[in-house]
Amino acid sequence: MVAHDELGGLLPIKRTIRVIDVQSPSSRELEEPSNKRVRPLARVTSLANLISPVRNGAVRRFGQTIQSFTLRSDSKSPACAQKACSRSIAPTPPKRRNSVLWSEMFDVNMKETLPTKEIKRQEAIFEMSRGEQDLIEDLKLARKAYHDPMLKLSIMSEEELAHIFGDLDSYIPLHEDFLARMGEATRPDGTVGQIGHILVNWLPGLNAYKGYCSNQLAAKALLDQKKQDRRVQDFLQRCLESPFSRKLDLWSFLDIPRSRLVKYPLLLKEILRHTPKDHPDIRSLEEAISIIQGVLSDINVKKGESECQYYIDKLEYLDEKQRDPRIEASKVLLCHGELKNKNGHKLYLFLFQEILVLTRPITRNDGQYYQVYRQPIAVQELVLEDLQDGDVRMGGSFRGAFSNSDKAKNIFRVRFQDPSSGQSHTLQANDVFHKQQWLNCIRTAIAPFQQTTPTELKELPDLSEESEENHPPANLKAQHPSHALCGMIQMEMDECALESSPSAEITKEVTPVKTVHRAQAAHRRTREKMQHGAKQKETLV
Repeated sequence: MVAHDELGGLLPIKRTIRVIDVQSPSSRELEEPSNKRVRPLARVTSLANLISPVRNGAVRRFGQTIQSFTLRSDSKSPACAQKACSRSIAPTPPKRRNSVLWSEMFDVNMKETLPTKEIKRQEAIFEMSRGEQDLIEDLKLARKAYHDPMLKLSIMSEEELAHIFGDLDSYIPLHEDFLARMGEATRPDGTVGQIGHILVNWLPGLNAYKGYCSNQLAAKALLDQKKQDRRVQDFLQRCLESPFSRKLDLWSFLDIPRSRLVKYPLLLKEILRHTPKDHPDIRSLEEAISIIQGVLSDINVKKGESECQYYIDKLEYLDEKQRDPRIEASKVLLCHGELKNKNGHKLYLFLFQEILVLTRPITRNDGQYYQVYRQPIAVQELVLEDLQDGDVRMGGSFRGAFSNSDKAKNIFRVRFQDPSSGQSHTLQANDVFHKQQWLNCIRTAIAPFQQTTPTELKELPDLSEESEENHPPANLKAQHPSHALCGMIQMEMDECALESSPSAEITKEVTPVKTVHRAQAAHRRTREKMQHGAKQKETLV
């Protein structure tokens, strides 16, 4: 069935019906009555929805073409135009604030009177002040947009929020005080003369961040655990999609104080770099840089101790023999991370200041824990071996057990100096960079013990020395230094002298011939003892 248009052409019946429905409502009376239910075309969003899904790529692309064509034609309707306008009204908010320069806020004529170096100095001072304003706004936002609503809606308890947010409110007056001092030092023309004395008096107050930074690891773990709750997840997602968040999640706001602290030395050095050498701020700025570096050092030490204790509390021992007092007494965690053993199993290693602990990570409802694997290795008994790629074949798969093409890469081995104390562990890193990091950390840890006891490491027998113990006369000098033999001879001389006479004069009368005989006798007894010990070792083996 076809229809004719005004020019006499032929049109498909479906299109004709659609045109008649839109343009000539009176023609509906001419249609034949029908009991068949017809789905109105206005409810069909796309013709592609009428096409059943198939695997043929050409038909699928055809359906997509029709869908795109239909959407473009439908967008001409007022409803679609309204939706498009509503979507374009809310642009994607930027992640960063718009940066403003000091030179953009003051008169151009005034800038022409200042030298270039002074303009850069004012820019650096203004950047520091503007950063303080941004920090205060973010701290207030974290309280107003996250802490208070979650507490009011009972999404988290007050104790949990206090553990995650810490004392953020107490740091706002600290930074407001700095802005107030900077406002007093600012001249009417917008320039700042001296800033060094303000920094020297204000920077020691940043020690208040010790507790906050020390608690960050535990706070992050608790926040990640609470994100498993559906209500918490939904609330944080809604905040993330809101314009005020600037596409930053909650932890980004909580980590802003720490990131601000590490910027202070850079900002102060930038101000110092653009300060003339004859300026009165030179000494004060140098002192301020020394103060902030000391503050950051103290915060890092405190944070390192807290991190070390956090992981110590997460350790679980399968055997009481694995417990070592050096673990509980550790205050420094040199390195930690995930590696694979020779069988392909994932291990998590902790290199404390005096001991290396291998663990297996396990996850529970209340967090992640680490089961101690094998016996911990004390650093003073630790031996590190850097293995080349392909020296060891790593297992872990059925196919790998029968193929020699897989060569292990980025591997190293740790073991006890005494093989009887425990097993050795062949470990594999993800890449060369992580392997080198582990090697550097372990070498740094064992270096003090190697420097203090070099002779002990030399006297330890290796595998080649075990076969030579059956022939002590041929290798007597190599196994026993000459000073040891002289000491034994001297002991024999002293014993003989004491037996013959208690006076020192009789000791002086010992002839060289007797000394030689005694030395030979001592040498013979020593050789007999060594042969007897070698026979006992052979029996045990």
